[in-house]
Amino acid sequence: MDSKYVIGLDYGSDSARAIVVDAQTGHTLSTSVKHYPRWTEGKYCNPVENQYRQHPLDYIDVLETTVKGALAQCPAGTAEKVVGIAFDTTGSTPALTDATGTPLAMLPEFAENPNAMFILWKDHTSIKEAAEINKLSKEWDIDYTSYEGGIYSSEWFWAKALHVLREDESIRNKAYSIVEYCEWLPALLTGVSTSKDIVRSRCANGHKAMWHPKWGGLPSEEFLTGLDPLLEGFRERLFCETETADKAVGKLTPEWAERLGLTTNVVVAGGAYDCHMGAVGAGVTPNTLVRVIGTSTCDVMVASHEEIGDKLIKGICGQVDGSVIPGMIGLEAGQSAFGDIYAWFKRVLEFPLKNCLAQSTLINEETKAKLIKEASDKILIDLTKEAEKLPLSENSLVATDWMNGRRTPDANQLLKGTITGLTLGSTAPQIFRALVEATAFGTKAIVDRFVSEGVKIDNIIGIGGIALKSSFVMQTMSDVLNMPIRVCNTDQACALGAAMFAATAAGIYPKVENAITAMNSGFAMQYEPNADNHAIYLKLYEKYQKIGEFTEKELFNA
Repeated sequence: MDSKYVIGLDYGSDSARAIVVDAQTGHTLSTSVKHYPRWTEGKYCNPVENQYRQHPLDYIDVLETTVKGALAQCPAGTAEKVVGIAFDTTGSTPALTDATGTPLAMLPEFAENPNAMFILWKDHTSIKEAAEINKLSKEWDIDYTSYEGGIYSSEWFWAKALHVLREDESIRNKAYSIVEYCEWLPALLTGVSTSKDIVRSRCANGHKAMWHPKWGGLPSEEFLTGLDPLLEGFRERLFCETETADKAVGKLTPEWAERLGLTTNVVVAGGAYDCHMGAVGAGVTPNTLVRVIGTSTCDVMVASHEEIGDKLIKGICGQVDGSVIPGMIGLEAGQSAFGDIYAWFKRVLEFPLKNCLAQSTLINEETKAKLIKEASDKILIDLTKEAEKLPLSENSLVATDWMNGRRTPDANQLLKGTITGLTLGSTAPQIFRALVEATAFGTKAIVDRFVSEGVKIDNIIGIGGIALKSSFVMQTMSDVLNMPIRVCNTDQACALGAAMFAATAAGIYPKVENAITAMNSGFAMQYEPNADNHAIYLKLYEKYQKIGEFTEKELFNA
């Protein structure tokens, strides 16, 4: 049998990676990773205001670099045998476009305007708009949030678009439509030249844009203009139908085939969010919760139509037919911060390095730079070693994991994180351990919500860098949940999932399930819960819940 290859592209918050995969076996031939250059410099972002924007040119730059870099590592002749390519991206990460479907930041007059760029998932500048959507939805004859957990988030499509339209008159005057990042990249590669011809993602729009067949697609024009007349006409200029990611949207244009070193026979699959394709890459099955663990988490499940029935699952991030595996209901939840919490604490501890040592006159600049880097690189490693040695106690410090607001259960981006029980004797490893436990408690809150809503969870799978690299984090999570956790045998499960969709779209497999069976990576390890630790964690979890309830009601008037 002649070998056929596919390329899976995973666009994360900080970087993108491309993998070249044998479509028959799932063997990964090569991987290439590239950070977004403008994003790395901190451009167009204002963390104090929770503004996080990414330039579309960043996405294009890393596209060429990663695909060519991955192909360069493969045997000669591999590129000619590539038959499919697929993207997963962060989300909801929308941008305003002109009538051609081009993000406005690609136009010269908007090249440096953050409002013309893609609004990253963790941008929370639209909290006010999300609150207005929630209020109007509860007053309307149709609750358009009902399949989105009943609460609309500032991380999502309509809130972000409306915020930018309100904030920037130049954008209002030019904006014709809106595109999700995972839709734009396939459209770019297949030469789409009008907004109306962009194939729209079932995953993105079902979970974040309140699209549902029950009410004919997107929310009504009356609802949208009731939110703000600035949204007039957008519904008509957007779309009625959405497609699952196993469908081909076209083939590479001659220009992009040349730029990527591929042929024009390469099929481009539909786009979807990273966590949903990651769940496919992990081999998701019913009653299995897949945790995509990175800067934040996304928790994904699939269920049959018979199991879900008429249930509306409260406080999650949507239940959408075909958002993960076509023909099944995709369920999404998650934490707004996970690895970002550890990174925040690392930055706090870096202050004396970057602000005191950096000014030292005792050593030369080269030595200072090396010392700062060496110490920074060891902070989380050494914190983990010391935190693991600490005895587990009911009197430990307790933290909440809301440093970037709360996604699930019950989205509330106004919330802030807390650390309680501090004394003059509290140490950095103790605080770090409390933060790790907080992220595990946030996990338990999600699992408990699914179970209380009648969704059975028999298995948990972890994917992502933290799942593979931090036994401390994963063991803590297993102990808190009192459940085994399997970890995928690949650090590129999202890209592998994209490769599975590429193989299906290219016709190698009739269904995504067949691609999963043939191409899955298996599991690297399994964490088993410690019953004694779990008993203590149950008591700490009660404190976590009480502290969370107090801070939400008393401090943030939620």
